[in-house]
Amino acid sequence: VQDERITRIKLPPTEIKFLPIVERRNWLIHQHYIRKDYDTCKMIIKEQLQETTGMCEYAIYVQALILRLEGKIQQSLELFQSCAILNPGITDGVFSASYHNLGVCYLFLKDYKHAEEQLNIALQLNKHDKTFMMLGKVHLLAGDTDKAIEVYKRAVEFSPENTELLTTLGLLFLQVGGTFLLITAISCLKRAHYLSPFDWKVLYNLGLVHLTMQQYASAFHFLSAAINLNPRMGELYMLLAVALTNLEDVENATRSYEQAVTLDQSNPLVNLNFAIFLYNHGDKKGALEQYQEMERKVNLLRDSSSSFEFDPELMDMAQKMGAALQVTENVVWTKPAKDSKSKSNSASATKTPGAPLGTNQALGQAMSSAASYNKNIQLPAGMPPPLQT
Repeated sequence: VQDERITRIKLPPTEIKFLPIVERRNWLIHQHYIRKDYDTCKMIIKEQLQETTGMCEYAIYVQALILRLEGKIQQSLELFQSCAILNPGITDGVFSASYHNLGVCYLFLKDYKHAEEQLNIALQLNKHDKTFMMLGKVHLLAGDTDKAIEVYKRAVEFSPENTELLTTLGLLFLQVGGTFLLITAISCLKRAHYLSPFDWKVLYNLGLVHLTMQQYASAFHFLSAAINLNPRMGELYMLLAVALTNLEDVENATRSYEQAVTLDQSNPLVNLNFAIFLYNHGDKKGALEQYQEMERKVNLLRDSSSSFEFDPELMDMAQKMGAALQVTENVVWTKPAKDSKSKSNSASATKTPGAPLGTNQALGQAMSSAASYNKNIQLPAGMPPPLQT
């Protein structure tokens, strides 16, 4: 009988593989960054860059992000440039994002030409919704609405189910005006609503565009739905009151305005519209109270921000309101003499003697500009920016 022996099989020595030193701490940097533990993150980045003699692109990239969050835009810009130089030809991941963030830094520095260049490079490397959004914003801040519309058209073709892109494009069509473009605006917004039926911001914008087109019943429908989803926003009640005013439902319009001024703490146009409404319905005392509250809010906004500007056409309406109420100390609305455009607007606004304050046009302008307050994307005055989804 053959002996059966149990023998040990000798395995070759196992070779333990480690990540290259240039990437060894990337996962840890990422973890601390997403946890917003920036101090620890910066310490690890410093160690990583020391070990790699400054050649770790990811560490440089995250350090640039942190510097931008800290408001150090120029330093952040230089680091993003370093990322792009270290790997100029790579086509995905971090390095496409580096060009995107370079564009954002240039945007903050108001260097729109270079911002556009970097964002276009980012899109060539790797198309992304946020890069399209940022490039469109660059064109808007540079005053080129047509280019912005073209960018958002491309963006919607690339990402047809992005409600933020659809909403932005719809509101740009609304700004440009014209019957066909207004219909296109509604089409974009309704598609956004179809894709995201419980997004109150889309309903808000649908109410806004229907008010602009003087389709007040439809505006009432969308604004009521938005209020059901977000009942703590004063501006929504103000816009609902505008719709109810034009539907000749004075009682419910009054209730909506009262709710609007109760909820709102900072938007002077809520009080301006309510003042106009009360004045037109014979309540001069109530109109004066709302006018004074509006001036208080304007002064607070001007004190808190040196760059605060009030839409010229709405300044004219506020001045007319002040004159009607015989308000003598109206320093809030004093405009520079060189503002000839505003003067011409004021002149045209007073061509029809005896016209009631708060006509459909005036209310529409007030309504439209009201939505430009308290938002973080700065489109041109007089049109509501898309509310971020």
